[in-house]
Amino acid sequence: MPWDWDKLQQKRGGIGGAPPQMGEVINKIRGVKTRFPGFWVIIIIALLIYFGSSTFYTVGVDEVGIVQRFGQYVRTTPSGLNFKLPTGIEKVTKVKVRYVYKEEFGFRTIKADVRTRYAAGDMYLAESLMLTGDLNVAVVPWIVQYRIKDPYDYLFKVKDPRSTLRDLSEATMRLVVGDRSINEVISKREEIAAQAQKLLQKELDGAETGISVTTIEMKRTNVPESVQPSFNEVNQAIQEKEKMIYQAREEYNMRIPQARGQAEKTILEAEGYALDRINRAKGNAARFLALYEEYTKAQDVTKRRLYLEALRDIIPKMGKMYVVDSKMKNLLPLLNLDSSKGGKQ
Repeated sequence: MPWDWDKLQQKRGGIGGAPPQMGEVINKIRGVKTRFPGFWVIIIIALLIYFGSSTFYTVGVDEVGIVQRFGQYVRTTPSGLNFKLPTGIEKVTKVKVRYVYKEEFGFRTIKADVRTRYAAGDMYLAESLMLTGDLNVAVVPWIVQYRIKDPYDYLFKVKDPRSTLRDLSEATMRLVVGDRSINEVISKREEIAAQAQKLLQKELDGAETGISVTTIEMKRTNVPESVQPSFNEVNQAIQEKEKMIYQAREEYNMRIPQARGQAEKTILEAEGYALDRINRAKGNAARFLALYEEYTKAQDVTKRRLYLEALRDIIPKMGKMYVVDSKMKNLLPLLNLDSSKGGKQ
């Protein structure tokens, strides 16, 4: 069946014939040039604007520019106005080296204000749910603040530095928390944060991420809400135990020294009494020996002296003395030895 070329063109809408040839296109362009003499001027200005915008660039005061030529790193440019080859040959990537970035674990900040709003719910609980060294479960939210210290490593050594930082930070925090008890995790947050920062920086340097950790801040650490009542009861029991131990030690510290002092006092008094009795016995024995020696020298005189000395000691203690004759009806006072009357006879 032969083709009817005219009918086929009519079915296509009557638009016509074969497509335009290259010569016709060139003639049309020449016609435009003749009608618009500044055509080439406009083309040149557009090219200048394009090359100027793609060759000159500005780097901020807190940034550096990383220049790549055909995808390969060639140099790092400082802040200010810089020059590079046009787009397609060289490419610049600006990296903030003074800006402090922040990564949150266990929560997310919705709006930072006087009253900061955080994302509610258990969406991020898995990040902060950890097992402590004494096999308790703790909720440990924290913040990692960091800067980019090496832009080259940050861009080219690691595929996803932010994801790497989060994974290493979570692993480091779980390692540190896993070596401590639940009470240490709750009460020693600053110490745990300092240890975690040191270990995290070591891991980041080993991975060549080009990241410098500025600080790690631990938020309020607690146990999950489902076990909070039981945990409070355990803490209360521990506090009661410590209170009783403290009271017992206080009583011990008060009673034991007192008993020891009393025992030492009694021992010293006994030793003093024994020493006094011994000295008295030695003195009496020496006195008796001295008297005996004198007695052997003059027995009559010594007897009389002893007798008179005995009377001197006994008579003043006897009170009033009366000599009574059996034939007399009246009493004759012999001695007035009453000391209350002046001691007159």
